[in-house]
Amino acid sequence: MSDLRLRGRTFRWGERTFVMGIVNATTDSFSGDGVMTAGDPVGAAVAQAVAMVADGADLLDVGGESTRPGHTRVDEATEVARVVPIVVAIRRTLPEVPISVDTTRPSVAEAALAAGADVLNDVWGTGPDDGMARVAARHGAPLIVMHNRTEAVYGDDVVGEVIADLRAALERAMAAGVAADALIVDPGFGFGKTPEHNLVVLRELGRLRELGRPVLLGTSRKSTLGLILDLPPSERVEATVATTALGVAAGVDIVRVHDVRANVRAARVADAIMRP
Repeated sequence: MSDLRLRGRTFRWGERTFVMGIVNATTDSFSGDGVMTAGDPVGAAVAQAVAMVADGADLLDVGGESTRPGHTRVDEATEVARVVPIVVAIRRTLPEVPISVDTTRPSVAEAALAAGADVLNDVWGTGPDDGMARVAARHGAPLIVMHNRTEAVYGDDVVGEVIADLRAALERAMAAGVAADALIVDPGFGFGKTPEHNLVVLRELGRLRELGRPVLLGTSRKSTLGLILDLPPSERVEATVATTALGVAAGVDIVRVHDVRANVRAARVADAIMRP
């Protein structure tokens, strides 16, 4: 896989695990860390971003709409109003840090890229609409293609179906003009899957390498981890760290997390063991 250059930084896949810090520009984040409930949401987002980078985050992911089950959709104007000022402020404060925008709307993606974002993160990457891919192609922006389904219905080989869906999505994105080297895949832990499906995906993560693309893993504080331990989101740090270490062992390239410091430390140790 070819290296990816962002903001003067080189992401050499397979050399080490990169850590993506989550900045939720929402009021209803499942993890309870949405900055829109703060008196100064933009200031709170920048402070969070600065702390994450100080703790070792390699890039940041800004999202203006919760994707938790049962979330209330916000309209396009509201999402833009949440995301753009935060992207602008983080870009001004941290000019060399790559920023990803977590959205399913091409219009929001366009606005975020214009504001200084670098990467598009589409939680409906395996959906039928290629609008996000076309935006990525126009801007030459990397695109994270996440697996998702409207119903958690699979046959005997869950991971095989996830891989097949992702392969079709990659082909669709490339047909829309996105360069193969600009595509990253995410198995969609917690999206369109039962808790049992999620554990199978984690167990067989290494199979995603057959797609030939960098792999992003997003397990941070997710409900499946809470079910295992019977703990709320704020107490799922150790569970997330365990999945980070297992992900590194399976060859994951990026982990998307809320608790950056703990996961950076886990990734560094796992890298030293698996990627000396």
